[in-house]
Amino acid sequence: MTIPAPPPLAIGPVRWLNNQPYLLLSLTALFWAGNIVLGRYVAGHVPPLTLSCIRWIGAFFMLLPFAWPHLAQDWPALRARLPLMIGLSATGFAINNALSYWALQYTQALNALLIQSSGPLFVALWSLTLFGVRLTWAQFAGIAISLAGVLTIILGGDLTALASIRFNKGDVMFAGAVLAFGLYSALMPRRPVTHQLSLIAFTIGCGALLLLPLSIWEYSTGVTLKFDAITLATLIYVVIFPSTLAYLFFNRGIALIGPNRAAPFFHLVPVFGSAMAILLLGEQPRLFHLVGYVLVLAGVVIASRQASAPV
Repeated sequence: MTIPAPPPLAIGPVRWLNNQPYLLLSLTALFWAGNIVLGRYVAGHVPPLTLSCIRWIGAFFMLLPFAWPHLAQDWPALRARLPLMIGLSATGFAINNALSYWALQYTQALNALLIQSSGPLFVALWSLTLFGVRLTWAQFAGIAISLAGVLTIILGGDLTALASIRFNKGDVMFAGAVLAFGLYSALMPRRPVTHQLSLIAFTIGCGALLLLPLSIWEYSTGVTLKFDAITLATLIYVVIFPSTLAYLFFNRGIALIGPNRAAPFFHLVPVFGSAMAILLLGEQPRLFHLVGYVLVLAGVVIASRQASAPV
């Protein structure tokens, strides 16, 4: 009697992770927090538009061997919704990414983390405007509570410090990036029914093509990429974590619980960002960090467990 070979060990954990929306969205926030901190750190060293383009080209070719069979099978469904697919590529990858990296040339990571916290409001606004999906009272309360936690962390427990924050053109650009990503999040539930690898590979590849002319223009202005250790480490991180893995996780999270329930996880980005500052930059943890973390996590739990209500 022949005993069948056991399945690969990776299949079980991957299948389990694929059905854990809260963990997937938390990891997404962690990877995006690192992206903001790193983007600010390399500002002026790595050209923003070139970084955006290489990020998605690298992610596309990393995914292509795994996605190709699904792309071939799902191509009719993707082609039938081509305008929507291009819209997802433009908002979620080209516009959002180019604006955010460009903005970090002019603004501080603190400001970017604060503006990032408005993400759930933009998702709710687009969902209501386009599709008549409104927040429940529980979702609204959860977003408000987690936003209070974000402000507590960023402002050091002193809400009066909000008046001292000065916004510049980089902040406006970063707000535009968050607005674009809010539209991407609201549109995601209307995507064609395909394998998740087909969806992410198509949108990443299309996003890279949309960014290519901007990268060429940037190069023509004399802003070129310097191939050194900082650049190499930056490219490795952005291709693997905030690009390939984060978007796979985010898309799957939205597919499982919907955009309005997924949106409060944006508020984990500044939580992870401040934790990185404590661990990597030697900043001292304070009581306001703990208070802010508790508020953010409470708000996320309240908002993400409630379904959206139609108008």
